[in-house]
Amino acid sequence: MPTFAEIADQTSIDELRARGSVKWTKGGPDVIGAFVAEMDFGAAPPIEAALADVIRRADFGYLSERATTEMASVCARWQHERYGWAVDPARIRPLPDVIKGLEAAITVFSEPGSPVILPTPAYMPFLIVPKLLGREIIQVPMATDCAAGDCAAGDCAAGDSAAGDSAAGRRGRAVLDLDGIAAAFERGGELVILCNPCNPLGRVYGADELAALAAVVEANNGRVFADEIHAPLIYPGGTHVPYASISEQAAAHAVTATAASKGWNLPGLKCAQLILSNEADAATWAEEGFMFEHGASTPGVWATTAAYRDGGPWLGDVLGYLDGNRQLLADLLAAQLPEVRYRPPEGTYLGWLDCRDLFAARGIEDTPAEFFLAKAQVLLTDGATCGDAGKGHVRLNFATPRPILAEIVRRLSDAVASR
Repeated sequence: MPTFAEIADQTSIDELRARGSVKWTKGGPDVIGAFVAEMDFGAAPPIEAALADVIRRADFGYLSERATTEMASVCARWQHERYGWAVDPARIRPLPDVIKGLEAAITVFSEPGSPVILPTPAYMPFLIVPKLLGREIIQVPMATDCAAGDCAAGDCAAGDSAAGDSAAGRRGRAVLDLDGIAAAFERGGELVILCNPCNPLGRVYGADELAALAAVVEANNGRVFADEIHAPLIYPGGTHVPYASISEQAAAHAVTATAASKGWNLPGLKCAQLILSNEADAATWAEEGFMFEHGASTPGVWATTAAYRDGGPWLGDVLGYLDGNRQLLADLLAAQLPEVRYRPPEGTYLGWLDCRDLFAARGIEDTPAEFFLAKAQVLLTDGATCGDAGKGHVRLNFATPRPILAEIVRRLSDAVASR
């Protein structure tokens, strides 16, 4: 029987285009999609079986309490067994997606009109949704960890490829700017959006980092919306720490959203989970949460249940393959585009490429995303859509077969060489 890696490597661009998702159709017939966060590895067998059962039973009606309860139970077990967080299943509620969770956190759990505090670069909709709800966004650019103590200005851009939790490994990685967040509270901000693991930077925050953030939030009587959708995608040496598990204080001011949609590639099935970590929020949600839950799909809930209950082995295969991909991307860039700065992520399957030095040296005035789409026919996420701190960067999704990843970098390199 072929291995997961062998099957993945044999998947062709034509097969992926035939699936018809936005990743492979938005750019056009000759464009490789590497922008939106979905994977190219098919479906886990337990999820296929769960969906086949949904079809057999024609279970396409509105979401039942039975399905919701079963999903909450296995999600709670996953949180406890994987991350050591004991969650009451009764406080895990369905959502159509994490963005709906953010909308709820802003609308239900923050003061009307209060600004939202957003560490940047950030997931693109986090710069859109608060504005649509009439909220100001206070961007707080990430700081740089000079753990080694000898960082000169500019030396610690997030392009160092060192890894690990030693001082040398931490040097240059992005960290939360706690002073900046405190200043944002002083400007009237109330709700901090925390993406952990961080999209697009790939940071997996440690317990000490999260505790330090919780202290700042608590001192300012603030709230935290914790987006933990990428939690299943942590590489060796890292551990996901749920923000609300840090302390009673963190649990009291946090609202957490998660989903199986990234770890098992289910975004089109419309199912996420809102985890309410204190009694007051649970009581408020019981009164105000119904319309936010509406839209979570019955097939999505059953697929999510199968993922959390039986999808661990498939996820392990995926993580092994992605671990190889994140290093392959580093090797390919070092060989073909050495001026691009890239630090392999600690979690997620998203590469954050700093193209500023490359474009300055070559006199390229287009944004990196514009240039690479026009000249390389590779569709990437424009870093500027992730906030002001993302200008001059692109986000590259490396959850694709390795031959295709190699083709992506080859195209990028050829486009620059022919400039």
